[in-house]
Amino acid sequence: MTALTLKPAGVATLRADAIVVGVAKGAKGPVAAPGSEAVDTAFDGKLAAVLETLGASGGESEVTKLPAQGGLKAPVVIAVGLGPVPEKDETYGAETLRRAAGAAARALSGVKKAAFALPVESVEDIEAIAEGALLGAYAFTAYQGGEKNAKKGQGPKRPLGEVALVGAKPRDKAHKRAAERAIALAEEVNRARDLVNTPPNDLTPESFAAVATAAGKENGVKVQVLDEKALAKGGYGGILGVGQGSANPPRLVKLAYTHPDAEKTLALVGKGITYDSGGISLKPAGHNETMKCDMSGAAAVFATVVAAARLGLRVNITGWLALAENMPSGSATRPGDVLRMYSGKTVEVLNTDAEGRLVLADALTRASEENPDAIVDVATLTGAMVLALGNRTFGIMSNDDAFRTSLHEIAEEAGEASWPMPLPADLRKGMDSPTADIANMGERMGGGLVAGLFLKEFVGEGITWAHLDIAGPAFHEGAPYGYTPKGGTGSSVRTLVRLAERTAAGDLG
Repeated sequence: MTALTLKPAGVATLRADAIVVGVAKGAKGPVAAPGSEAVDTAFDGKLAAVLETLGASGGESEVTKLPAQGGLKAPVVIAVGLGPVPEKDETYGAETLRRAAGAAARALSGVKKAAFALPVESVEDIEAIAEGALLGAYAFTAYQGGEKNAKKGQGPKRPLGEVALVGAKPRDKAHKRAAERAIALAEEVNRARDLVNTPPNDLTPESFAAVATAAGKENGVKVQVLDEKALAKGGYGGILGVGQGSANPPRLVKLAYTHPDAEKTLALVGKGITYDSGGISLKPAGHNETMKCDMSGAAAVFATVVAAARLGLRVNITGWLALAENMPSGSATRPGDVLRMYSGKTVEVLNTDAEGRLVLADALTRASEENPDAIVDVATLTGAMVLALGNRTFGIMSNDDAFRTSLHEIAEEAGEASWPMPLPADLRKGMDSPTADIANMGERMGGGLVAGLFLKEFVGEGITWAHLDIAGPAFHEGAPYGYTPKGGTGSSVRTLVRLAERTAAGDLG
């Protein structure tokens, strides 16, 4: 993990391998942003002109490298775009700073130390820059290079070693708290990313449960693991039905963080399909290669509970990881089979590739038994949601309109794109089954909403609930951008942590 240090003003004399400054898009060309004064002075007041000559425009997350000039200890200057110059009396937004810091950190892979002299007007700016830099510096290299190549210097470049955040006061309590929060949050988002990126032959339900158990011991989180025997004894037909075709049996993991002064309890439920072949309803060629990411919801829930424990939030949080591997075999669930769920309801399985809702249903029922103040489930649930909202935005459904609105606002505040989605009652009829209480499939159109309606059936009466479908943003297949890497993104962790903070503060009623 990249280290973070706070440095007061004085970037010119700071010993570092590079200095990061901001450049904005002005009406007549690039404009040096606040924080770059010392660097601009070293360039005789012509930093913006030099950048324009090099083709820089100040566009968002645009990165331009140039050699440093006299008076600077660092040999390289990295100018990162911030987008349009803010209007009068306005400042750069937190997400703008996050993305700029992330883009710069990515460009500095292999570098030991860089000074970040981006605009700092508030404590929130410090946190945003720190968070963006630590998330942007992320790299998953566990399976690359090998020990022999690493010794020869032939392996992948290591992430940026240290971020020195200029303009922050290391002895200021508010600044220190902002840095500590950014470190804890980024480390847990990156923990989720690591899990999502781990190949499915190494991340099975059993090994995921072992990772959660070890992290729980380190962070004061109680962990309970139900293996296949306990699941059978408890009647968890949904989780067992999905996992019965695999040589790697399923697990249900309960994570419990408690605070002695907590007044509210949140339950978080994560879909943890460690690999999704589609089961007997096998996915077509070209749709299997990224299915190690189908446990992103469980990774997000796991990371959130640990982050809450590290931050000491005054709220009780229970995380439920519904873990299974969905494989085709002679013992796999067949289309047409009927499963008896933990709730007692029966489900006719019309498509074994609609498996996420089955494991979540059991976990939602179990979470409801503890009567939390609210339940939020997180899942890479439907391709329909990707079709509706694209690859960067997750959908929010809820049985409470006010809670859905709050979650949308919280996500935007945290820097994660989301959109409120409805749960139209007329779509429920499509899941009527002549054989069972409900089918796991309904109308094709509005499939993401149908999945939400299915989950709603398994939430305890009177409990506020929301469903986050992160199928689009959980795994990024394109080129990295801002602080978002290729591969696992850790989607929804920042939203859930912010939800926990708001709940602890009593802001959600």
